[in-house]
Amino acid sequence: MTANPGEVPVGGTAVDLTAAHDVAAAEVPPEILAQSFRQYLRAWWQQIRSGNSGVMPVVLAIVLVAIVFEIITPEHAFLRPSNLVYIFGLSTVYMVLAIAETVVLLLGEIDLSVGAVGMIGGVIAFKLVQQPGPDWPWWAAILAALVGCGVVGALQGTLIARLRIPSFVVTLGGFLLFSGLLIVFLGGADGNVNLNSSVANQRVIYNMVQGLLTPVVGWVVLAVVVVAAGTTMWLRAHSRRRQGLVAPPAGLTAIRIALVALVGAGVVVVCSINRGTRIVSVQGVPWVIPIVLVVLGVWTLVLQRTRFGRYIYAIGGNPEAARRAGVSLAGIRTWCFALCTATAGLGGILLGSFFFGEYSTNTADPGQLVLYSVAAAVIGGVSLFGGRGKAVHGVLGGLLIGGIAYGVSLLNLGQLSTPLEYILPGAVLIGAVLVDVLSRRGSGGVTRV
Repeated sequence: MTANPGEVPVGGTAVDLTAAHDVAAAEVPPEILAQSFRQYLRAWWQQIRSGNSGVMPVVLAIVLVAIVFEIITPEHAFLRPSNLVYIFGLSTVYMVLAIAETVVLLLGEIDLSVGAVGMIGGVIAFKLVQQPGPDWPWWAAILAALVGCGVVGALQGTLIARLRIPSFVVTLGGFLLFSGLLIVFLGGADGNVNLNSSVANQRVIYNMVQGLLTPVVGWVVLAVVVVAAGTTMWLRAHSRRRQGLVAPPAGLTAIRIALVALVGAGVVVVCSINRGTRIVSVQGVPWVIPIVLVVLGVWTLVLQRTRFGRYIYAIGGNPEAARRAGVSLAGIRTWCFALCTATAGLGGILLGSFFFGEYSTNTADPGQLVLYSVAAAVIGGVSLFGGRGKAVHGVLGGLLIGGIAYGVSLLNLGQLSTPLEYILPGAVLIGAVLVDVLSRRGSGGVTRV
């Protein structure tokens, strides 16, 4: 038998080496393969063809959801500035919880306790600033809440990593345990804890979601973010070129900076439009947007630029290979669960601020929060099988979940509203998992039987 060019006969069967090359190329980031913007586009298209489409599906889904709800909502109200700002505030809770969930999903694990533990963290912070009461400084209360949630995650991570109990079982137990403790901490099935926005110390936590930056301050913050992000991207690419390393094309870096500026300007413009009445003027960027940007920036730095982050991806991709390379699997896993719940604690504090400084067993459901956080991460592009995903995927997925939830509420469907808030994200989640599975098969990834 004569082999075609690019094929090598093995055991009487011709193996297509060009196909293997295409698969390998599809797994490499486009900026590694590209020396020009045109080459980057070719490499990016090769990734899409192989099923590794990055953030494109969730971005298209966000656009589609916005268009559909704008058409079907009464008076076409979905894209009104007041509604968009409300969606931002609602989605930020899901964003932070999705980022927290992303950390353990990258390991190929799952944490079902993030909703309950996050709410426990919020209640701790709210309780500690009460006056009369402990009257802790707001920063100390937040720190104590995050540390407490981190300790819970470390204990769960120890059981998972050291005793090799499945994470599903351990964190499901944690969810049930802390859901019960949440009712105890709130003082019963109808209990609650409130913040007094007239007290300066409590007002800081109250304003984490409810507070607004003035339009001028919003533009200044945007300028700082764009300059900082642009300078970082440009200097890093320049430094790699000077050292003879592969760097993204200069045109691509410029486009990324322009996109950051464009998206940021759009957010500031929407938030700066007067959303109040003739008597009360409400305008400005919510505090929570810079807060979420800081969380996103920190986790992006940790996952993409540190040895700890590389170890997370290594364990999620192939734990046995990571172990043989000297990575402490138990240590990394324990830290990931601890950092996951600590981040969830911040999401829990934001949740209380979103509900105007009130925590009640009637205003938030830990079960819904964990379902939405896992769904947001996976819909955003994080793989359930580990080793693939970024913090920004959780942010985009959280925005999509928040948009769907609020869009359904605007339809005024009565008893159908609650079921649809589960049905629509569930359908999108199944689609996202199918894309993940098919992309891994297309790229030669390992499938689980």
